[in-house]
Amino acid sequence: MLLKNIALYEERSKRKKRCGRGIGSGLGKTSGRGHKGQKSRKGSSIRIGFEGGQTPLYKRSPKFGFTSKKNIFTKELKFSKINDLLKKYDLINLNLLKTNSIIKKNVKYVKFIGTGNINKKIILKGLKTTKKLSVIIKKFGGKIK
Repeated sequence: MLLKNIALYEERSKRKKRCGRGIGSGLGKTSGRGHKGQKSRKGSSIRIGFEGGQTPLYKRSPKFGFTSKKNIFTKELKFSKINDLLKKYDLINLNLLKTNSIIKKNVKYVKFIGTGNINKKIILKGLKTTKKLSVIIKKFGGKIK
């Protein structure tokens, strides 16, 4: 039983090949590195994607996609987010949204989407809205400047 276990262990754990230990080892002289060339030298490492001086694939392939800088300064808001402000204020502008920390300080453009609960006259100054929302605001006597 013990001999059988030892035999299984020897099959499972293969010994590491020892490089540079003479001709008889099979990995003597050049130690499996071949003759000359960059990979045969010590301390050499080639970065991933390097193609021997040829323009690499990641540079040859077309790049696509575009991130607009305008997206950094633009914010879409659901109209329902400003329900608390509508109770206190009639005129809503960019500065009011910033002071109540609904939007960040660097935002320059805001567009309201959705419908929300509107039951009084509201004035939106310097803000954009969807067509549906603007119709509802104007229906209650509000304005969008």
